[in-house]
Amino acid sequence: MRKKQEKSNVYIRSLVKLLIIDFITPVSYNNYMKFGTKLLLNGHDPQTGALSTPIYQCSTYAWKDINGKQEFDYSRSGNPTRKALEDEIALLENGVAGFAFASGMAATSSVLGILQSGDHIITAQDIYGGSYRIMNTFYKRWGLLCTAVDTQDIANIKAALRPNTKALFLETPSNPLLKITDLSTAVNFARENNLISVVDNTFMTPYLQRPLELGADIVIHSATKFLGGHSDVILGLAVTRTDELAKRIYPVQNGFGAVPGPQDIWLTLRGIKTLKVRMDASQKTAGILARWFSEQKNIEAVYYPGLSGHEGKVIHDKQADGAGAVLSFKTKTEEQAHHFLNNLRYAKSAVSLGAVETIASYPVKMSHAGMPPPERQRLGITPTLIRLSAGLEDPQDLIEEFEAALR
Repeated sequence: MRKKQEKSNVYIRSLVKLLIIDFITPVSYNNYMKFGTKLLLNGHDPQTGALSTPIYQCSTYAWKDINGKQEFDYSRSGNPTRKALEDEIALLENGVAGFAFASGMAATSSVLGILQSGDHIITAQDIYGGSYRIMNTFYKRWGLLCTAVDTQDIANIKAALRPNTKALFLETPSNPLLKITDLSTAVNFARENNLISVVDNTFMTPYLQRPLELGADIVIHSATKFLGGHSDVILGLAVTRTDELAKRIYPVQNGFGAVPGPQDIWLTLRGIKTLKVRMDASQKTAGILARWFSEQKNIEAVYYPGLSGHEGKVIHDKQADGAGAVLSFKTKTEEQAHHFLNNLRYAKSAVSLGAVETIASYPVKMSHAGMPPPERQRLGITPTLIRLSAGLEDPQDLIEEFEAALR
């Protein structure tokens, strides 16, 4: 009798597994899973059982039937390693399709590539310098029009609307001043006016903020940053909310061919697995540092959505699950900023962010060097501004180092 009951239990468990795993799509069971578990779904090779995604280092694939359909034929058009990453980011962002690119700027440029000459875009003023540059140089030459406004106030977005406006490009928190845009309000306005809403989610990652769930149409990431997380890869990602947009992006991805190699994809897949634990630690350190900088006499201002005095904190708390690991601050003089950046040991003065090491960047000479100086000055991106991405060092070591560097 006991053996019969055990057989019955095994049968029931097998049936449940079949129903839950084999017949329910990833999007369906996505809602039943904690985020840390979702991060570990990538990398299980169904053919061999390997727990690390194989690196398919190949350019072309043999056809089984010249008259049949072939999922992979040429690695610019698709690669099994790339598919694993694209499926994973779509799962994490709750989108329908993911796309991998050779860099974050390749992702941004390719998404903009679905528009056409004569189209108008409304963008946030305070965005990554590379995004500003591509919109106002390359795409401007091809007839794409751009108006930058302070998107903290929805009235500014509404005032910029034109008959030929086709897209709204947002970044929140913004780079480098961490201004907050109300995503729900902004993307609802975009939908009411048939605009494609695009959100650069690099600072937050899908762990802390998921714009598609708030109604955005496309999300962009520089996976070079927190998703990769180890200063060893250049890669970009995009995720769409609808199949229709996915069908518009794929021809651009395939046609431009700005796709990553399988080695870089593999590094990004590996980095994603530890995103939660890295982001938890870095975010905690960022909060400690932001409060510490706020108390220093040589610091004029600190920008971090985790601080109670941050202008956009209330809105940010409604749409994100944390303040993130990036903060910015202004020293009282330019000389103090230079002295700080030139006297770091544990932290590094470098381009980029989102790595295991703490990185201090100087926007006027790094991320926003391509922005005209008068425009930088108008936006508050001054020679006294430093952007800091908290890493995994002990925060007390960083405080002692920063205290000496500020002297």
